[in-house]
Amino acid sequence: MIPTFIDSEDFNNIDFTENPLRKAEYDNCSFTNCNFTDSDVSSITFLECQFDTCNFSNANIKHTIFREAEFMDCKLTGLQFQDCNPFLLSFNFSNCQLQFSSFYKLKLKATKFIHCNLNHSNMTEADFTDALFENCDFKHAIFEHTILKNADFSTSENFNINPEINVIKQAKFSKENALGLLQHYQIRIV
Repeated sequence: MIPTFIDSEDFNNIDFTENPLRKAEYDNCSFTNCNFTDSDVSSITFLECQFDTCNFSNANIKHTIFREAEFMDCKLTGLQFQDCNPFLLSFNFSNCQLQFSSFYKLKLKATKFIHCNLNHSNMTEADFTDALFENCDFKHAIFEHTILKNADFSTSENFNINPEINVIKQAKFSKENALGLLQHYQIRIV
């Protein structure tokens, strides 16, 4: 069966929990105020697509392809991004809720996270070289064997990153948030 190709279409106010999104390749499409909660969007291809005010919470994204995808004001709680097709995987997030999401072992160099909530997210063994984390909240996020070379955390908060088990060479931190690098030592700074 030849996959369906959908180009430059706008999808607005659609509840994909009731009417599942057709398995296809979506190129340069926009999705606005759409509900994908608990939906199966596995094996769908999204190329240069924009998602604005969409809810993807707990959606099945196994083998889904995201290339140059933009998520704005979206709820992406509990997403297992490591289940996506990793080939040329690339996306950026702005004002998104990413609590309990997992980026385990993904290569996400130069990814932008702007004003995002990443509480309880799993960043283990991922490569975030040159990533921008602008005004992000990392309360209870897990960083283990994560590559953060040249990543910018200077405006983010509540992270706990152990420099002994993560690669943080040339990463940027502010004086105020640098304490997040010392928490595992259980010291008190007065």
